[in-house]
Amino acid sequence: MTTGVRRRMGVEERRQQLIGVALELFSQRSPDEVSIDEIASRAGISRPLVYHYFPGKLSLYEAALRRASEDLASRFTEPHEGPLGPRLRRVMARFFDFVDEHGPGFAALMRGGPAVGSSATNALVDSVRQAAYEQMLAHMGVEDPVPARLELVVRSWVSLVESTALIWLDGRRVPREELEVQLVQDFAALAAVAASRDEDLAALLRGLIGNEPGDGPFTDLAVRLIALAGS
Repeated sequence: MTTGVRRRMGVEERRQQLIGVALELFSQRSPDEVSIDEIASRAGISRPLVYHYFPGKLSLYEAALRRASEDLASRFTEPHEGPLGPRLRRVMARFFDFVDEHGPGFAALMRGGPAVGSSATNALVDSVRQAAYEQMLAHMGVEDPVPARLELVVRSWVSLVESTALIWLDGRRVPREELEVQLVQDFAALAAVAASRDEDLAALLRGLIGNEPGDGPFTDLAVRLIALAGS
C-alpha cells in the first residue's frame, strides 16, 4: 500500500492557491462573513501559515479582488468583427456569467466589503470600469479625442450595467437572458438620444446600425418602439 505524500508548494504557488480559495469563498458569501480560519481550513494549512503569505485578511481580499477584476475586465473583450449589437450581446452574456458565478463577491466589491476605504480596492474597481469604457470605444472604432457626448453615453451605460447587475442579484426577478438583451438596447437608446443633439455622433451610429442584422438587438428595439408608438 502506498502512502500519499503532500507536495510542498512554492511561495507563489501557495499564494495563488490561497487567492483561489478566497475567491471561491467570496463567491459564495460576502467577504465580511469569511474568516481567515475558514480560508486556512479550505486550503489545508494552518492559520499562522496564511499570515506568512498575507499580512492580513485585507491583503488577501485585495489580492483576490485583483484577480477577479482582471477576469471581469476581460469579459468586455471581443473580436471587433461583425455587427455591434450581437457583439455587445456576447459581452453581456460573459459579464453576467461572472455575476452569476461570483454574486456575493461581486456585490461586496461594488457595494463595499472589508476593504471599504482602501485606495487599492477603489483603484481595482475603477480599473474594471475604465477597461469596459475603453473596450466599448474600441467596439465602436472610436479613438482619442473621444467626443464629449459619447463619453457620457459610454460611462453612463457602464454604470447602468453595474447597477443593474446588483439589483438583479437581489432576487433575480427578471430572466437573465432578457436582461442581457435589454442592456444592449439600453446602450442603443442612450446613444440615440445623444446623437439627436450631435451630428457627428449620429453619423457614427448610422454607420454602425447599417450593419445590424434583421434579428439583432438594435433592430428588435426599433421594432418594439415603433409598435409602442402605434399602440
